[in-house]
Amino acid sequence: MEKVKRFVWEFWLFGLKQAYACLFGGFLLGVIIVTKVWYPFESLHRYDFIFLSAVVFQLFLLATKLETLRESLVIVIFHIVATLMELFKTSDAIGSWTYPEDYVLGIGNVPLFTGFMYSAVGSYIARIWRIFDFRFDYYPRFGITLILALLVSANFFTHHFIVDFRWIILALIVGCFYKSNIYFRVDKQYRTMPLLLGWFLVALFIWFAENISTYASVWVYPNQQQGWQLVSFSKLIAWYLLMYVSFVLVTCVNTIRKISD
Repeated sequence: MEKVKRFVWEFWLFGLKQAYACLFGGFLLGVIIVTKVWYPFESLHRYDFIFLSAVVFQLFLLATKLETLRESLVIVIFHIVATLMELFKTSDAIGSWTYPEDYVLGIGNVPLFTGFMYSAVGSYIARIWRIFDFRFDYYPRFGITLILALLVSANFFTHHFIVDFRWIILALIVGCFYKSNIYFRVDKQYRTMPLLLGWFLVALFIWFAENISTYASVWVYPNQQQGWQLVSFSKLIAWYLLMYVSFVLVTCVNTIRKISD
């Protein structure tokens, strides 16, 4: 009976901590859904409203100390990197996806709020790292992880012009991390799971959020121009690789601590 109580308590606490870690992402997704159903401001474009809402919420998190300065730095880095990638992917020559609504706050084909969608991922990783006191074993050296992240990032651009190497890069990542475990402390005791599995679970959650966002017309893929369709399962691989890059970016500001430390 005691073990059942312990499991229920840890499961409840795990959910609460996950919800706290998802504060920014949950808020952003909530604004996207609500403004799709009801948006009363005729003089302010919806995309601009989403951007301003995200900025105000970020300031609120900092003012209330629900977010640390280090975590906000992660968000800034992600926003800059994401905007650069968006400018390329949405360019007229590439057209991987489009933003169908009007906006004032934007650069080229990219409304500024889009950077916050990627920042939500970085914010989640940075915050959950602190909340669950992450530890690791068999984690590769930083130089190796950085090279793989650079290969993933380069392939996001180059696969439009040359061979797509994502499966080879994915195999290299699996080869480097197949022994790596992540340890997280829900209450007093550390729990563990394979790091590769942890990345997949987050990538799956992002894929669900992507389906909600495309249904809400935040962005549209070419096959959704005539009506919404489920986002291809193949996008899970892209999100998995992006999840890997996001994790490595966060390790630039967070220390990799071993479980033995």
